[in-house]
Amino acid sequence: MTRVPTGDAGVAADPADGPRLWHVTLSLSGARAPREEVRRALERLAHDHPFLLTSRYAEDHAEIRYWEEARDLHDAAAVALRLWGEHRRTAGLPPWEIVGLEVIDRATYQQRVSAGRGPAPATPVGVHPF
Repeated sequence: MTRVPTGDAGVAADPADGPRLWHVTLSLSGARAPREEVRRALERLAHDHPFLLTSRYAEDHAEIRYWEEARDLHDAAAVALRLWGEHRRTAGLPPWEIVGLEVIDRATYQQRVSAGRGPAPATPVGVHPF
């Protein structure tokens, strides 16, 4: 990963500016697991960590979307990359691996939604099958 420049002349945001909001999409994949077990595990994760906006799942993959408050992209990505592994046992999550990670700032997320390229506005919050 590389630091994403912000502001004028490619200068990174000053950490003293405080935390920012980052929209995180974490994609996971692995061996098939019973759908009901995957759903219950994602619901436990969402209960333990109410910052999770939405989770979609199937027997062999899942996608989690949420907002993270962090100083910069590096911090938000580091938290996201630890989320699944750190909560695998307590939430009963399948032993899947992270196969994708997208972290974008709030302005980029809003631009995508405005342009019709973001998540569908009707996507309900919670845990849902693909």
